[in-house]
Amino acid sequence: MDINPQTVKQLREKTNAGFMDCKRALAEAGGDLEKAETILRTKGIASASKKASRATKEGIVASYIHMQGKVGVLVEVNCETDFVAKNENFRAFVKDITLHIAAAHPLYVGREEVPVALVESEREIYKAQVKDQGKPENVLNKIVDGKLEKFYGTVCLLEQGFIKDPDHHTIKELIATKIAELGENIVIRRFTRYLVGEPLGAEAAPSAASEASAS
Repeated sequence: MDINPQTVKQLREKTNAGFMDCKRALAEAGGDLEKAETILRTKGIASASKKASRATKEGIVASYIHMQGKVGVLVEVNCETDFVAKNENFRAFVKDITLHIAAAHPLYVGREEVPVALVESEREIYKAQVKDQGKPENVLNKIVDGKLEKFYGTVCLLEQGFIKDPDHHTIKELIATKIAELGENIVIRRFTRYLVGEPLGAEAAPSAASEASAS
């Protein structure tokens, strides 16, 4: 089918994918822009999973200080080669990550970093919240699991919606897109976020957990 060049341009602007990749995705999606974007994202995630075992010994440490000096972020993002570490696209991505961390206040990179004791504490809170709803136990367990997923989405960087496009991309999906673009594995290794007068790390977890529980 004939693909409108303007639609190809729109898809490229939204995904940063190559011209031919966008054209093929639009053809596969019958010209539907949203479906084509989903196709590209899915392929990007598949490509990223194949590269996930590759060693990432290069990268950069980046910082962001809010213009009023109230918030500061340090983040280490790794890639495979010094060539990509110096790439403007990679550095722009890392800058976006620092801005996201400053705005979204994650406490951990991924859910595997969340202390088991905190997870169990949250689970008990959620059980207490739903126990009087009079629903079957299997239904209540699903509700609790859903609340726990929302908790992870609040405190884990990789599972948060990207601040520039929260309805369509998590940080994990954004990384997958960049891996597909740059052809190398990319890992957010660690970060620190400072806010004047605010507790850090594990001390901040209870307040973030409360925020997740209330939502």
